[in-house]
Amino acid sequence: MEPKGLPMTRETATRAQIAVLIYLMTNGVLFGAGVILVLTWPALSADAGFWIAAVVATSFILAAPIAWWIAPRMQARYWRRRAATDRAPLAGSATGQF
Repeated sequence: MEPKGLPMTRETATRAQIAVLIYLMTNGVLFGAGVILVLTWPALSADAGFWIAAVVATSFILAAPIAWWIAPRMQARYWRRRAATDRAPLAGSATGQF
C-alpha cells in the first residue's frame, strides 16, 4: 500500500524539526507574557481562572505559526543567502557602489 500525498522534502523535514524545538520556547514566552498581563491588569485578575485558561489555549495555538516562521531564520543557510543578496552589485552602477 502506497502512502498518499507527497513525501516531505529534506528541507521541510529540517524546518519542521527546528520548528518543534522553537515551538516549546515560543509557547513558554507567550504563556508567560499572557499570565503577567492577566495578573497585573485588575479587570482581568478578577476572573483570573478563566483568563489564564484562555492564555494557555491561545499560547498553544499561536506558538505553532510563529515557530514555523522563525525556523528558517535559525539556519545558517538563510543568513548566508541573505548576506549574498545584500552584497550583490546594483544593476545600474558599473562598480556596484555609490
